[in-house]
Amino acid sequence: METEVWELASPIWVMVSAALVLLMTPGLAFFYGGLSRARSAINMMMMSFGAMGVVAVVWLLWGYSMSGGGTSIAGIFADPITAFGLVGLDGEDLVGVGFAATFAIITVALISGAVADRARFKAWLVFVPLWVTLVYAPLAYMVWGGGLLGADGAIGSIVGEALDFAGGLVVHMAAGLAALVLALVIGKRSGFSPSLHKPHSIPFVMLGAAILWFGWFGFNGGAAGSVAEAGLIWVNTLVAPGAAMVAWLITEQVRDGRMTSVGGASGIVAGLVAITPACAFVSPLGALAIGLVAGVICCFAVTVKFRLGIDDSLDVVGLHFVAGLWGTVAIGLLALPQDDGRGGLLLGGGAALMGAQLMAVLVTTVYTVVVTAVIAFAIHKTIGFRIPADDEVGGIDVAEHQESAYDFETAMAYTGEGADEKA
Repeated sequence: METEVWELASPIWVMVSAALVLLMTPGLAFFYGGLSRARSAINMMMMSFGAMGVVAVVWLLWGYSMSGGGTSIAGIFADPITAFGLVGLDGEDLVGVGFAATFAIITVALISGAVADRARFKAWLVFVPLWVTLVYAPLAYMVWGGGLLGADGAIGSIVGEALDFAGGLVVHMAAGLAALVLALVIGKRSGFSPSLHKPHSIPFVMLGAAILWFGWFGFNGGAAGSVAEAGLIWVNTLVAPGAAMVAWLITEQVRDGRMTSVGGASGIVAGLVAITPACAFVSPLGALAIGLVAGVICCFAVTVKFRLGIDDSLDVVGLHFVAGLWGTVAIGLLALPQDDGRGGLLLGGGAALMGAQLMAVLVTTVYTVVVTAVIAFAIHKTIGFRIPADDEVGGIDVAEHQESAYDFETAMAYTGEGADEKA
Protein backbone atom coordinates (compact mmCIF):
# COMPACT_ATOMS: atom_id res chain seq x y z
CA MET A 1 0.00 0.00 0.00
CA GLU A 2 2.81 2.41 0.92
CA THR A 3 4.49 1.79 -2.44
CA GLU A 4 1.25 2.43 -4.35
CA VAL A 5 0.64 5.69 -2.48
CA TRP A 6 4.20 6.85 -3.18
CA GLU A 7 3.87 6.05 -6.89
CA LEU A 8 0.71 8.13 -7.05
CA ALA A 9 2.18 11.02 -5.06
CA SER A 10 5.62 11.00 -6.68
CA PRO A 11 4.84 13.20 -9.75
CA ILE A 12 3.23 15.79 -7.49
CA TRP A 13 6.21 15.70 -5.15
CA VAL A 14 8.59 16.14 -8.09
CA MET A 15 6.65 19.22 -9.25
CA VAL A 16 6.72 20.68 -5.74
CA SER A 17 10.43 19.91 -5.52
CA ALA A 18 11.04 21.59 -8.87
CA ALA A 19 9.34 24.73 -7.55
CA LEU A 20 11.54 24.61 -4.44
CA VAL A 21 14.68 24.26 -6.55
CA LEU A 22 13.62 27.11 -8.83
CA LEU A 23 13.17 29.31 -5.74
CA MET A 24 16.78 28.54 -4.80
CA THR A 25 18.08 30.68 -7.67
CA PRO A 26 16.41 33.91 -6.39
CA GLY A 27 17.69 32.81 -2.98
CA LEU A 28 21.16 32.61 -4.47
CA ALA A 29 20.63 36.09 -5.93
CA PHE A 30 20.01 37.45 -2.42
CA PHE A 31 22.99 35.50 -1.05
CA TYR A 32 25.35 36.77 -3.75
CA GLY A 33 23.79 40.23 -3.86
CA GLY A 34 24.36 40.70 -0.14
CA LEU A 35 27.96 39.51 -0.38
CA SER A 36 28.79 41.93 -3.20
CA ARG A 37 29.39 45.68 -3.03
CA ALA A 38 26.40 48.04 -2.85
CA ARG A 39 27.17 49.39 -6.33
CA SER A 40 27.23 45.86 -7.77
CA ALA A 41 24.15 44.30 -6.15
CA ILE A 42 21.80 44.75 -9.13
CA ASN A 43 24.29 43.24 -11.59
CA MET A 44 25.02 40.33 -9.27
CA MET A 45 21.35 39.52 -8.81
CA MET A 46 20.62 39.98 -12.50
CA MET A 47 23.19 37.33 -13.37
CA SER A 48 21.13 34.78 -11.43
CA PHE A 49 17.84 35.94 -12.96
CA GLY A 50 19.42 36.04 -16.41
CA ALA A 51 20.45 32.41 -15.98
CA MET A 52 16.84 31.50 -15.17
CA GLY A 53 15.55 32.91 -18.43
CA VAL A 54 18.29 31.75 -20.78
CA VAL A 55 18.59 28.21 -19.41
CA ALA A 56 14.81 27.72 -19.48
CA VAL A 57 14.87 28.39 -23.24
CA VAL A 58 17.97 26.24 -23.88
CA TRP A 59 16.53 23.35 -21.88
CA LEU A 60 13.30 23.42 -23.89
CA LEU A 61 15.03 23.49 -27.26
CA TRP A 62 18.01 21.14 -26.93
CA GLY A 63 19.38 21.00 -23.37
CA TYR A 64 17.07 18.27 -22.13
CA SER A 65 17.63 16.17 -25.23
CA MET A 66 21.42 16.42 -24.79
CA SER A 67 21.27 15.45 -21.12
CA GLY A 68 19.51 12.16 -21.71
CA GLY A 69 16.49 12.54 -23.93
CA GLY A 70 18.16 11.42 -27.16
CA THR A 71 20.48 8.85 -28.74
CA SER A 72 23.96 8.62 -27.21
CA ILE A 73 26.86 10.37 -28.95
CA ALA A 74 30.05 8.58 -27.85
CA GLY A 75 28.73 8.40 -24.28
CA ILE A 76 29.47 12.11 -23.81
CA PHE A 77 26.10 13.64 -24.65
CA ALA A 78 22.80 12.65 -26.20
CA ASP A 79 21.56 13.72 -29.62
CA PRO A 80 20.15 17.27 -29.28
CA ILE A 81 17.66 16.66 -32.10
CA THR A 82 15.85 13.56 -30.77
CA ALA A 83 13.81 15.48 -28.19
CA PHE A 84 14.32 18.98 -29.66
CA GLY A 85 11.65 21.33 -28.37
CA LEU A 86 10.31 18.48 -26.20
CA VAL A 87 8.23 17.32 -29.16
CA GLY A 88 6.60 13.96 -28.50
CA LEU A 89 6.93 14.08 -24.70
CA ASP A 90 3.76 13.65 -22.67
CA GLY A 91 2.78 15.44 -19.48
CA GLU A 92 4.35 12.89 -17.19
CA ASP A 93 7.66 13.18 -19.05
CA LEU A 94 7.51 16.95 -18.74
CA VAL A 95 7.45 16.72 -14.94
CA GLY A 96 10.96 15.30 -15.07
CA VAL A 97 12.03 17.82 -17.71
CA GLY A 98 11.00 20.72 -15.50
CA PHE A 99 12.75 19.28 -12.45
CA ALA A 100 15.97 18.76 -14.41
CA ALA A 101 15.80 22.29 -15.84
CA THR A 102 15.90 23.86 -12.37
CA PHE A 103 19.18 22.05 -11.67
CA ALA A 104 20.73 23.38 -14.86
CA ILE A 105 19.56 26.90 -13.96
CA ILE A 106 21.10 27.06 -10.51
CA THR A 107 24.32 25.37 -11.60
CA VAL A 108 25.21 28.08 -14.07
CA ALA A 109 23.97 30.80 -11.69
CA LEU A 110 26.42 29.56 -9.05
CA ILE A 111 29.36 30.37 -11.34
CA SER A 112 28.52 34.09 -11.41
CA GLY A 113 29.76 34.59 -7.86
CA ALA A 114 33.37 34.29 -9.03
CA VAL A 115 33.21 37.36 -11.26
CA ALA A 116 31.31 39.87 -9.11
CA ASP A 117 31.83 43.59 -9.79
CA ARG A 118 33.58 43.20 -13.15
CA ALA A 119 31.84 41.00 -15.77
CA ARG A 120 29.85 42.42 -18.67
CA PHE A 121 26.24 41.32 -18.44
CA LYS A 122 26.02 40.81 -22.22
CA ALA A 123 29.07 38.56 -22.12
CA TRP A 124 27.48 36.60 -19.27
CA LEU A 125 24.34 36.07 -21.36
CA VAL A 126 26.54 34.59 -24.10
CA PHE A 127 28.46 32.41 -21.64
CA VAL A 128 25.32 30.91 -20.06
CA PRO A 129 23.86 29.06 -23.08
CA LEU A 130 27.29 27.95 -24.27
CA TRP A 131 28.26 26.55 -20.89
CA VAL A 132 24.94 24.79 -20.32
CA THR A 133 25.15 23.27 -23.79
CA LEU A 134 28.82 22.25 -23.83
CA VAL A 135 29.51 21.51 -20.16
CA TYR A 136 26.42 20.99 -18.01
CA ALA A 137 24.27 18.91 -20.35
CA PRO A 138 27.14 16.53 -21.26
CA LEU A 139 28.11 16.07 -17.59
CA ALA A 140 24.49 15.40 -16.68
CA TYR A 141 24.40 12.76 -19.40
CA MET A 142 27.71 11.19 -18.41
CA VAL A 143 26.67 10.84 -14.76
CA TRP A 144 22.87 10.55 -14.76
CA GLY A 145 21.85 9.79 -18.34
CA GLY A 146 23.66 6.53 -18.95
CA GLY A 147 26.82 8.03 -20.44
CA LEU A 148 30.51 7.38 -19.80
CA LEU A 149 30.28 7.19 -16.00
CA GLY A 150 27.06 5.17 -15.85
CA ALA A 151 26.91 1.45 -15.14
CA ASP A 152 26.98 0.59 -18.85
CA GLY A 153 29.23 3.44 -19.94
CA ALA A 154 32.73 3.06 -21.32
CA ILE A 155 34.28 4.12 -18.00
CA GLY A 156 31.59 3.00 -15.58
CA SER A 157 31.54 -0.54 -16.95
CA ILE A 158 35.22 -0.85 -16.04
CA VAL A 159 35.61 1.00 -12.73
CA GLY A 160 31.98 0.88 -11.60
CA GLU A 161 29.13 3.35 -11.72
CA ALA A 162 29.79 6.70 -10.03
CA LEU A 163 27.25 7.70 -7.37
CA ASP A 164 26.00 11.28 -7.36
CA PHE A 165 22.44 11.48 -6.11
CA ALA A 166 21.74 15.19 -6.54
CA GLY A 167 24.76 16.92 -8.05
CA GLY A 168 28.11 16.83 -6.26
CA LEU A 169 29.83 16.24 -9.60
CA VAL A 170 27.34 17.64 -12.09
CA VAL A 171 26.33 20.75 -10.15
CA HIS A 172 28.80 21.81 -7.48
CA MET A 173 32.18 20.58 -8.66
CA ALA A 174 31.37 21.70 -12.20
CA ALA A 175 30.24 25.16 -11.06
CA GLY A 176 33.25 25.57 -8.76
CA LEU A 177 35.73 24.57 -11.45
CA ALA A 178 34.07 26.82 -14.02
CA ALA A 179 34.19 29.67 -11.50
CA LEU A 180 37.92 29.14 -11.05
CA VAL A 181 38.49 29.28 -14.80
CA LEU A 182 36.45 32.48 -15.20
CA ALA A 183 38.24 34.14 -12.28
CA LEU A 184 41.60 33.37 -13.87
CA VAL A 185 40.56 34.47 -17.36
CA ILE A 186 38.92 37.74 -16.30
CA GLY A 187 41.45 38.63 -13.60
CA LYS A 188 41.35 40.28 -10.21
CA ARG A 189 39.22 43.24 -9.21
CA SER A 190 40.90 46.59 -8.76
CA GLY A 191 42.36 46.75 -5.24
CA PHE A 192 41.67 43.07 -4.57
CA SER A 193 42.21 42.43 -0.84
CA PRO A 194 40.31 41.06 2.17
CA SER A 195 39.69 44.55 3.53
CA LEU A 196 38.36 46.34 0.43
CA HIS A 197 35.57 44.02 -0.66
CA LYS A 198 33.16 43.52 2.22
CA PRO A 199 29.54 42.32 2.02
CA HIS A 200 27.23 45.29 1.69
CA SER A 201 24.12 43.59 3.19
CA ILE A 202 24.55 40.79 5.67
CA PRO A 203 20.76 40.50 6.16
CA PHE A 204 20.52 39.69 2.43
CA VAL A 205 23.18 37.01 2.92
CA MET A 206 21.25 35.44 5.79
CA LEU A 207 17.96 35.61 3.88
CA GLY A 208 19.57 33.98 0.86
CA ALA A 209 21.05 31.19 2.96
CA ALA A 210 17.64 30.53 4.53
CA ILE A 211 15.92 30.31 1.12
CA LEU A 212 18.67 28.01 -0.16
CA TRP A 213 18.31 25.65 2.80
CA PHE A 214 14.53 25.61 2.38
CA GLY A 215 14.76 24.87 -1.34
CA TRP A 216 17.46 22.25 -0.85
CA PHE A 217 14.94 19.79 0.59
CA GLY A 218 13.46 19.70 -2.92
CA PHE A 219 16.91 19.74 -4.52
CA ASN A 220 17.98 16.60 -2.67
CA GLY A 221 14.61 14.97 -2.10
CA GLY A 222 12.89 15.42 -5.43
CA ALA A 223 14.28 12.20 -6.90
CA ALA A 224 13.51 10.02 -3.86
CA GLY A 225 12.29 6.62 -4.97
CA SER A 226 10.35 5.67 -1.84
CA VAL A 227 9.04 7.04 1.45
CA ALA A 228 11.97 5.48 3.29
CA GLU A 229 14.49 7.10 0.96
CA ALA A 230 12.72 10.45 1.18
CA GLY A 231 12.86 10.33 4.98
CA LEU A 232 16.58 9.56 4.95
CA ILE A 233 17.27 12.38 2.51
CA TRP A 234 15.22 14.88 4.52
CA VAL A 235 17.03 14.14 7.78
CA ASN A 236 20.45 14.17 6.10
CA THR A 237 19.64 17.52 4.47
CA LEU A 238 18.83 18.89 7.91
CA VAL A 239 21.78 17.41 9.79
CA ALA A 240 24.71 18.05 7.45
CA PRO A 241 24.28 21.84 7.02
CA GLY A 242 23.54 22.22 10.71
CA ALA A 243 26.75 20.39 11.61
CA ALA A 244 28.72 22.35 9.02
CA MET A 245 27.49 25.67 10.40
CA VAL A 246 28.51 24.68 13.93
CA ALA A 247 31.91 23.45 12.73
CA TRP A 248 32.51 26.63 10.72
CA LEU A 249 31.63 28.87 13.68
CA ILE A 250 33.87 26.92 16.05
CA THR A 251 36.70 27.10 13.52
CA GLU A 252 36.24 30.87 13.25
CA GLN A 253 36.27 31.22 17.02
CA VAL A 254 39.49 29.23 17.39
CA ARG A 255 41.21 30.88 14.45
CA ASP A 256 39.93 34.47 14.65
CA GLY A 257 38.50 34.82 18.14
CA ARG A 258 34.96 35.52 16.93
CA MET A 259 32.00 33.94 15.16
CA THR A 260 30.41 35.76 12.23
CA SER A 261 26.98 35.68 10.62
CA VAL A 262 28.53 35.44 7.15
CA GLY A 263 30.50 32.46 8.43
CA GLY A 264 27.34 30.84 9.74
CA ALA A 265 25.56 31.32 6.41
CA SER A 266 28.58 30.03 4.51
CA GLY A 267 28.75 26.99 6.78
CA ILE A 268 25.15 26.16 5.97
CA VAL A 269 25.90 26.29 2.24
CA ALA A 270 29.06 24.19 2.68
CA GLY A 271 27.10 21.47 4.46
CA LEU A 272 24.30 21.53 1.91
CA VAL A 273 26.77 21.19 -0.95
CA ALA A 274 28.68 18.36 0.74
CA ILE A 275 25.60 16.25 1.49
CA THR A 276 24.10 16.74 -1.99
CA PRO A 277 25.84 13.80 -3.74
CA ALA A 278 25.60 11.55 -0.67
CA CYS A 279 22.16 12.38 0.72
CA ALA A 280 20.56 9.02 -0.18
CA PHE A 281 23.66 6.89 0.35
CA VAL A 282 24.77 7.60 3.94
CA SER A 283 23.20 7.26 7.38
CA PRO A 284 22.30 10.35 9.46
CA LEU A 285 25.52 9.79 11.44
CA GLY A 286 27.38 9.73 8.14
CA ALA A 287 25.69 13.00 7.18
CA LEU A 288 26.79 14.46 10.52
CA ALA A 289 30.40 13.53 9.80
CA ILE A 290 30.21 14.92 6.26
CA GLY A 291 28.82 18.22 7.55
CA LEU A 292 31.40 18.61 10.32
CA VAL A 293 34.31 18.05 7.95
CA ALA A 294 32.80 20.34 5.31
CA GLY A 295 32.46 23.19 7.80
CA VAL A 296 36.11 23.01 8.82
CA ILE A 297 37.75 22.52 5.42
CA CYS A 298 35.61 25.12 3.64
CA CYS A 299 36.26 27.69 6.37
CA PHE A 300 39.94 27.40 5.56
CA ALA A 301 39.45 26.95 1.81
CA VAL A 302 37.80 30.36 1.32
CA THR A 303 40.96 32.11 2.55
CA VAL A 304 43.30 30.38 0.11
CA LYS A 305 42.33 32.73 -2.74
CA PHE A 306 44.13 35.62 -1.06
CA ARG A 307 47.35 33.63 -0.78
CA LEU A 308 47.11 32.47 -4.40
CA GLY A 309 45.97 35.85 -5.72
CA ILE A 310 42.87 34.37 -7.37
CA ASP A 311 39.85 36.65 -7.11
CA ASP A 312 37.03 34.16 -6.69
CA SER A 313 34.87 37.03 -5.49
CA LEU A 314 32.18 35.20 -3.54
CA ASP A 315 34.02 31.93 -2.79
CA VAL A 316 32.39 29.66 -5.34
CA VAL A 317 35.53 27.51 -5.47
CA GLY A 318 36.02 27.39 -1.70
CA LEU A 319 32.41 26.42 -1.06
CA HIS A 320 31.08 24.56 -4.07
CA PHE A 321 34.13 22.86 -5.52
CA VAL A 322 35.72 21.94 -2.20
CA ALA A 323 32.51 20.80 -0.50
CA GLY A 324 31.28 19.07 -3.67
CA LEU A 325 34.58 17.22 -3.96
CA TRP A 326 34.48 16.21 -0.30
CA GLY A 327 30.87 15.00 -0.51
CA THR A 328 31.61 12.95 -3.62
CA VAL A 329 34.67 11.30 -2.09
CA ALA A 330 32.85 10.81 1.23
CA ILE A 331 30.48 8.42 -0.54
CA GLY A 332 33.46 6.13 -1.07
CA LEU A 333 34.17 6.30 2.66
CA LEU A 334 30.75 6.31 4.32
CA ALA A 335 28.18 4.88 1.91
CA LEU A 336 25.79 2.29 3.26
CA PRO A 337 25.82 -1.10 1.45
CA GLN A 338 24.34 -0.67 -2.04
CA ASP A 339 22.30 -3.13 -4.09
CA ASP A 340 25.38 -4.00 -6.16
CA GLY A 341 27.36 -4.93 -3.04
CA ARG A 342 29.55 -1.85 -2.98
CA GLY A 343 29.85 0.34 0.10
CA GLY A 344 32.04 2.78 1.96
CA LEU A 345 35.62 1.90 2.86
CA LEU A 346 35.06 2.75 6.52
CA LEU A 347 32.00 0.49 6.63
CA GLY A 348 33.75 -2.53 5.19
CA GLY A 349 32.55 -2.03 1.64
CA GLY A 350 35.93 -2.35 -0.04
CA ALA A 351 37.69 -0.01 -2.46
CA ALA A 352 35.49 -0.48 -5.55
CA LEU A 353 33.13 2.41 -4.82
CA MET A 354 35.96 4.76 -3.89
CA GLY A 355 37.67 3.95 -7.18
CA ALA A 356 34.55 4.84 -9.14
CA GLN A 357 34.14 8.12 -7.24
CA LEU A 358 37.75 9.17 -7.80
CA MET A 359 37.53 8.40 -11.51
CA ALA A 360 34.35 10.47 -11.76
CA VAL A 361 36.10 13.35 -10.00
CA LEU A 362 38.97 13.16 -12.50
CA VAL A 363 36.68 13.08 -15.54
CA THR A 364 34.54 15.95 -14.23
CA THR A 365 37.60 18.07 -13.45
CA VAL A 366 39.37 17.63 -16.77
CA TYR A 367 36.25 17.98 -18.91
CA THR A 368 34.91 21.04 -17.08
CA VAL A 369 38.21 22.93 -16.94
CA VAL A 370 39.13 22.35 -20.59
CA VAL A 371 35.74 23.16 -22.12
CA THR A 372 35.07 26.13 -19.82
CA ALA A 373 38.51 27.57 -20.65
CA VAL A 374 37.75 27.39 -24.37
CA ILE A 375 34.38 29.14 -23.90
CA ALA A 376 35.78 31.80 -21.56
CA PHE A 377 38.80 32.66 -23.71
CA ALA A 378 36.65 32.84 -26.84
CA ILE A 379 34.27 35.34 -25.22
CA HIS A 380 37.05 37.31 -23.53
CA LYS A 381 39.03 37.71 -26.74
CA THR A 382 36.04 38.62 -28.93
CA ILE A 383 33.29 40.63 -27.28
CA GLY A 384 35.21 41.06 -24.00
CA PHE A 385 34.22 39.66 -20.62
CA ARG A 386 35.37 42.52 -18.37
CA ILE A 387 33.99 46.04 -17.98
CA PRO A 388 36.33 49.05 -18.31
CA ALA A 389 38.37 49.98 -15.23
CA ASP A 390 36.51 53.29 -14.76
CA ASP A 391 33.15 51.52 -14.75
CA GLU A 392 34.42 49.02 -12.20
CA VAL A 393 35.46 51.82 -9.83
CA GLY A 394 32.26 53.80 -10.40
CA GLY A 395 30.03 50.77 -10.03
CA ILE A 396 28.90 48.13 -12.48
CA ASP A 397 25.19 48.61 -11.76
CA VAL A 398 25.05 52.04 -13.35
CA ALA A 399 27.54 51.19 -16.10
CA GLU A 400 25.77 48.01 -17.23
CA HIS A 401 22.15 48.57 -16.29
CA GLN A 402 21.67 52.30 -15.65
CA GLU A 403 20.17 51.29 -12.33
CA SER A 404 21.18 51.36 -8.69
CA ALA A 405 20.08 49.27 -5.74
CA TYR A 406 20.18 52.31 -3.50
CA ASP A 407 19.68 56.06 -3.86
CA PHE A 408 23.23 57.10 -3.03
CA GLU A 409 22.79 60.77 -3.90
CA THR A 410 19.90 61.24 -1.49
CA ALA A 411 21.68 59.25 1.21
CA MET A 412 24.82 61.37 0.84
CA ALA A 413 22.79 64.56 0.88
CA TYR A 414 21.16 63.66 4.18
CA THR A 415 24.31 62.38 5.84
CA GLY A 416 26.89 64.76 4.44
CA GLU A 417 27.65 68.40 5.04
CA GLY A 418 24.50 70.49 5.17
CA ALA A 419 22.33 67.60 6.22
CA ASP A 420 20.52 69.76 8.80
CA GLU A 421 19.22 72.11 6.07
CA LYS A 422 18.16 69.11 3.93
CA ALA A 423 16.22 67.63 6.81
